[in-house]
Amino acid sequence: MSVGIIGAGAFGTALTVALAPYQAVTLWVRDAGQARDMANTRQNQARLPNVDLPDQIEVTAQLETVLTCRTLLFAIPTQALRRFLIGLDLSAHTAVACCKGIEVTTGVGPTAILAGARHSAALTGPSFAADIARGLPTALTLACADDDVATTLQSLLSTPKLRLYRTTDVQGAELGGALKNVIAIGCGAVMGAGLGDSARAALLTRGFAEMQRAAVALGAQPETLMGLSGLGDLTLTCTSDKSRNYRLGLALGSGREFDAAITVEGAHTARALRSVAATHGLDLPICATVADLVDGHMDVPGAMAQLMARPLKEE
Repeated sequence: MSVGIIGAGAFGTALTVALAPYQAVTLWVRDAGQARDMANTRQNQARLPNVDLPDQIEVTAQLETVLTCRTLLFAIPTQALRRFLIGLDLSAHTAVACCKGIEVTTGVGPTAILAGARHSAALTGPSFAADIARGLPTALTLACADDDVATTLQSLLSTPKLRLYRTTDVQGAELGGALKNVIAIGCGAVMGAGLGDSARAALLTRGFAEMQRAAVALGAQPETLMGLSGLGDLTLTCTSDKSRNYRLGLALGSGREFDAAITVEGAHTARALRSVAATHGLDLPICATVADLVDGHMDVPGAMAQLMARPLKEE
């Protein structure tokens, strides 16, 4: 069975490399010039340098080519997904969202945006593109409301080095992957400001409590947040500068510039959580503080003072 991967960023390219020895894979690249370059050099130096693309991977800039694959993995940013889908008929396809986040304008996750597909699913969890591309052992969550479809996808997309666990709790898996990015920005800011490992541990733990609170209020099963797509992804993203969200936090905490061209889903998710929290009456002080940080409404000393001055309570 052939697999089409839409989006030649680091993660889309890494998945292509990981699956190619076991499936027929077509990688769609937005820019025709980049597609030709990747096809000729067998590398994606701009997004995933020093990783060779196996010869059997087909690289194309033609959407009609990748749409011949019945299973499509969407590795494009959540905020761009709806616009990309305009005019596409996915009624015969199984669409797997490989992006994380909450759409700012609607408050929904990527599988809801892919609702026009015959089946939709989410692939999420603790992973860095470079690790997957190098064949390092990685475990992810595959979330699909239809467990039969999930079982088929689990078999199709698992490899000896990429292990997928399935769940029918799509909401929980998506929210775990989205909300942890917000906490990662906060943890990066703590470390960038030199506040120490103890402060990061406190923020990570209390941030996880906010993730659970928000996810359950939005219909997730609490145990899902204890898995790969919640606690697992949170641990990875809050402790490594390979994470774009963590690096944004480091820049905010240290006062350094951050490349505005880099997609940081956690910044969008923090903003989306403002309206979500208001609608559901949720108390999410860390998430709200991160939103203020990324929008420049607060600096790190002010954020720390605000969080530390909150009323004392039971854990």
